[in-house]
Amino acid sequence: MKFGVVVFPGSNCDDDAVDALRDQLKQNVVKLWHKDHDLQGCDFIILPGGFSYGDYLRTGAVARFSPIMNEVIKHAERGGYLMGICNGFQILAEARLVPGVLLRNTNQKYVCKNIYLRPQSKSVLLTAGLDEKAYKIPIAHGEGRYFVDADTLNELNDNDQIIFRYCDEAGNITDEANPNGSLDNIAGVSNERKNVFGLMPHPERAADPLLGNTDGRLILEQLLNTVLV
Repeated sequence: MKFGVVVFPGSNCDDDAVDALRDQLKQNVVKLWHKDHDLQGCDFIILPGGFSYGDYLRTGAVARFSPIMNEVIKHAERGGYLMGICNGFQILAEARLVPGVLLRNTNQKYVCKNIYLRPQSKSVLLTAGLDEKAYKIPIAHGEGRYFVDADTLNELNDNDQIIFRYCDEAGNITDEANPNGSLDNIAGVSNERKNVFGLMPHPERAADPLLGNTDGRLILEQLLNTVLV
């Protein structure tokens, strides 16, 4: 398995993703520049967090039209694996690779802290084998409020496409545990085909024991355990 981490102007979590995959999980990882037209034979593409193109217009709206996104979209349409984290999730939504939009947090503030996630989907490879418990994962965003219309929400639930919901430390999914006002506490979703994943929290920032939290590593290991079978 070869991973490619796309770097846009303003990306600031690309090294976190590379370090987690290469140094902690011993995977083959390369960086892909936003102006490239070649995915370098990568099997799994990651759109990292940050502030691509300064978050002008809407978050992810400019990055969606980067030259490399033509190849990323083709990769996903062929069934290739693709994951967007935070700003990467926003780019996926702008490219219509996953349902929904990411709106300004309800408190109108940038939120940067540890929160808790509870895995939801039993058919999406990112969460299918995870224990049903609360995982402590960092968030860092100002526009992370997930929203879809009622019909799409029903489809996401019916198709088992919701991969994470915000919860409290005990795993209870409550309004109080929702850090940004996301509809139905949704923290991440997949596409209908379930090869594209978007999530606002940063598992790559919780993969190194030196940081005092390795819950994110458990999520990334689950990913590897599934795709490398």
